[in-house]
Formats: sequence, C-alpha cells, structure tokens
Amino acid sequence: MPYVITSPCIDCVDGACLTACPVDCIHPSKRMFYIDPVTCVDCGACESLCPVDAIYKSRWVPSDEQEFIAINEEATDQLDESDRGSAREIVDHPVIAATPQLP
Repeated sequence: MPYVITSPCIDCVDGACLTACPVDCIHPSKRMFYIDPVTCVDCGACESLCPVDAIYKSRWVPSDEQEFIAINEEATDQLDESDRGSAREIVDHPVIAATPQLP
C-alpha cells in the first residue's frame, strides 16, 4: 500500500517529505507534492516529517480525502519510466490546478 498526499498539502511549500524519501517517489509541482504509487516502497519516512499532516498510507486516507488516492496516481501517470524515482517536477492534476489559491 503506497502512501498518498492529501489536500492539506495544497499550497504548502515545506518539502520536508521530498528530501526524506529514499527512493525519490515524491514529485513537486506548482501547488502540491504527489507520491508516485508505482515507486513508493511504503517506508513511511515522509509521513512523520509532513508539517501539515497531509500524508497517509492509502488504506488509512480519511473518507473525505479519498479522491487524493486517484489524484496522486493520475498526476504521476505523466511520468515516463525513466522519470520514476527521479523526484522530477510534474504538472498539477486538473483538480488541484482548479482549486482556489489558499492564503
């Protein structure tokens, strides 16, 4: 079960999760970070460092955040095989791009 980044991450620029990941499965974008479920090794290093408590093991994602399982998966679908495990910046998922900017 991979980890999932949820809505509290929108417009968070901390990035502690990005540097904690030993396999570089977390990808930054303009508005949030996304976990590639194909590359995630379920180590949990990112979860404890998230300052906004946005990271969950996929089976423990709160019911009101379930859409973020698909959002992370769909956002990282744009990666080529050579980009997986690279922490390369990606384009935001359309749902996130359409979300009003948070203060």
